[in-house]
Amino acid sequence: MERRRSVPDVLAGGIFILIGGAFVVGSLSYELGTPLRMGPGYFPLMVGAILAALGLAIVGKGLIAGEVVSFGAVPWRAVGVIVVAVVFFGYSFRGLGFVPTSAVTALLTTLASRQVRLPTALAVAAGLTVASTLIFVVGLQLRIPLWGPWLSF
Repeated sequence: MERRRSVPDVLAGGIFILIGGAFVVGSLSYELGTPLRMGPGYFPLMVGAILAALGLAIVGKGLIAGEVVSFGAVPWRAVGVIVVAVVFFGYSFRGLGFVPTSAVTALLTTLASRQVRLPTALAVAAGLTVASTLIFVVGLQLRIPLWGPWLSF
C-alpha cells in the first residue's frame, strides 16, 4: 500500500503553525486576563492557538491523505489588479476617505475577474461600500472619515 503525502499541505500547515506560534509567544508579554475580562493578550493568544491547531490538522491531513494537486495557469492580471487595489486603499484612505476608497477598491477587485462585466462590478462595489460603511461606521462605531480632505466636502 502506497502512502501519498501532500507536500503543499504539509508546508502550508507548517506556515500556519509558525504564524500561530509567533502570535502565542507575542501575546504572552501582555496581560491575558480571564474569559469574562479579557486582557490585551487574550485575543492574540486564542487566535494564535486556533491557527496553530488548524496548521496541525492540515499537516496531519497532508501526511495521511495526501492528494496530487495540479494548478493551472496563474491569473497574473487578477493578481496585479488586486495588489494595485490594496496599495491604492492603503495610500489614499486618509486623503479620499472611507467611502470613495472602499468603492474604488471594491470596483478594482471585482474587475480582476475576466468574467465580470462593468454593470455587475458597479453593483457589487456599491453594495460592498454600503455594507462596509454600515458595519464599520454604524455598527462598530469606528471614528473614520467618510470623505477625505482631497475631495474638500
